[in-house]
Amino acid sequence: MKQYTGRVEYAHERRMRTRNKFWYRVAHWPIWIWVFFLAPGPLTFQLFAHGPSGANLLWLIAVLFGTGVAALFGQLPGVEAAPYILRFCEDKPNPLYRRICYTFAWNALLNFALLNLIGLLVAVATRRWRLRQIYQYGYFPLLVLIVGLGVAGVLPRVRRSTAGEGTERRYFYGTVWAVTAAQTVLLIFWKALPETHAADLLKLFVFVAVLAGVGFAASRGALPRTRPILPGELMVAD
Repeated sequence: MKQYTGRVEYAHERRMRTRNKFWYRVAHWPIWIWVFFLAPGPLTFQLFAHGPSGANLLWLIAVLFGTGVAALFGQLPGVEAAPYILRFCEDKPNPLYRRICYTFAWNALLNFALLNLIGLLVAVATRRWRLRQIYQYGYFPLLVLIVGLGVAGVLPRVRRSTAGEGTERRYFYGTVWAVTAAQTVLLIFWKALPETHAADLLKLFVFVAVLAGVGFAASRGALPRTRPILPGELMVAD
């Protein structure tokens, strides 16, 4: 932490919260709906490439039901009646539901971004799009790898202890900012630009540039929830 020269936060300066308000809890539910709705990657690819289908609707209904039941019992991060983490440096067990949810959140972030990057590189190198085949054969091996890392407690916010929450949260939210921005821009370019080699080169350049630029801003603590929180007083982890 001494080598970090970006912006930081101090736990004792943050507002104390011992209960989560109703609307705060409700606002977190759609996040986990989206995370688990994205889980079957090839099906999600078909949604963005060709529009919704009956399979998408059935899966959405299943996700709504599963996450809804979990939310009612406070088994989704942010949907609990009271925050689980109050002291950022405290070594306490990380609940199973948090580890599962954040593992699949990492999958939604890393898997799609990596496969889209590979698809862009292949398109630029061969002048042919093979994104459907890349998702068909590449998505589930990556999913197994990411879930395996989650089970092993390697991923930030998925470790067995919450002791590193003050820094791990910034890695997670930094990735959220970078990947969400890059994927959104890529989707706009994909829909708006013609299917030409020059357009593919532009898509690749912009995708990598947004990932790098937003990632750098997050690494400096310039984006919300990307500053390391130094331990101190009792405090809530968002």
